[in-house]
Formats: sequence, C-alpha cells, structure tokens
Amino acid sequence: MSATQEPGTARTRPDSGVDVFEAHYAGAPGAGWEIGRPQPVFVELAHRGAFTGRVLDVGCGSGDNALMTAELGLDTTGVDAAPSGIALARQKAAERGLEARFLVQDVLELEGLGEQFDTLLDCGLFHCFAPQDRVALVASLGAALRPGGRCFLMCFSDRQQGTWGPHRVSERELRESFAGGWRIDLLAPSRIAVTFNPGAAQAWLAALTRL
Repeated sequence: MSATQEPGTARTRPDSGVDVFEAHYAGAPGAGWEIGRPQPVFVELAHRGAFTGRVLDVGCGSGDNALMTAELGLDTTGVDAAPSGIALARQKAAERGLEARFLVQDVLELEGLGEQFDTLLDCGLFHCFAPQDRVALVASLGAALRPGGRCFLMCFSDRQQGTWGPHRVSERELRESFAGGWRIDLLAPSRIAVTFNPGAAQAWLAALTRL
C-alpha cells in the first residue's frame, strides 16, 4: 500500500491474491502456512544471533516470527497486505505484552514506509510471486534494507514434488533474482514447516547482504 492509502486497501499480491490470505485470517480454514509458532529454522537462526538491530518481517501474517524477534528485545515491525492478519498479530502482541509494530502494507511498496532496517525476514513470501513479478519484489526489499543489512529468506524449493501450493523456486532463479545489489552469503536446501502431512516441505534458505 502506498503511504497515502488507508489500512485495508493494500494492493493485491501478484499471482496469489490478497483475498486468499485475507480469507484465511478472517476465519477460512485450511491454510498450510500458519503453523502457530515461529518457523523452526528461524528460531535456530535467532538462537545463533543472526537477527540484529531493527527487524522487518515482510508478509508477516499473524506475526509469529516477528513476535519471536520482539521477545528477544529487537525493535520489530511486521507488514502484510491482509488486514485481518495484521489484526491477529496486534492481538497476539497485546496478549503477550510484547512491543512490536504491525502495519497493513503492500510489500511491493516498502519504500512507502520511509524507513530502512538492519534485518529483513521473508518466510514464505518470495514464492507467492510469479517470476515476472520478482524484480519489483526484490527492488522493494532492497529499499527497506540498509546497505550492509541482511535478509533471511525461506521459500518453496523445486525439489518439492507435486504441483499444489506455491511456485517451486529453483536455485538458479534465486541467484538470478538477487544478482544485482546483493551478496548471497548462504543458499542451502532446508525444510519449511507446514500444517499438512508430513509437516514440512522442501525449501531453500537464503542469507543475503544488501550491498
């Protein structure tokens, strides 16, 4: 959403539709990406001290990863295009007595925040975008991350069998998407926790530095 838009009018995410996410957070059952806790891989990274400074969680949903970094005492902001997801995140923060900011925001227009962050988290957002839309997404991520800041990204991998769910992303696609203005510090096979059997899907974990 642009800086002049009111909450709840964020633009639809390409190729997925904010209506799908909004329907889930408003009460529709069956979404596999909300596991009710932080992603285990991100928890491990947090314990290693990978997340520092001001944190921005893009596509934060109901806020579990953002609330984890807030609990560590980090200045945390979560953004999502689904107003009901942001409402749930704010509710969780209030119930837990945590200081965290949650905003309805178009992830393709992060420059509209007028801020830059030290750490950026993307858990399951990148793979929501079709290849032709990734240039705009990566540019938006770069606008929100200070030079020298780090982005930690998890997305579905092309090693995952089947055709259900989001795009399968290849190693080559990730490398090409972040070829300009970024340094890839880590790109490794991983597993992303989901709510359906067997409980995890094949993923990529990337650690990137903004140049």
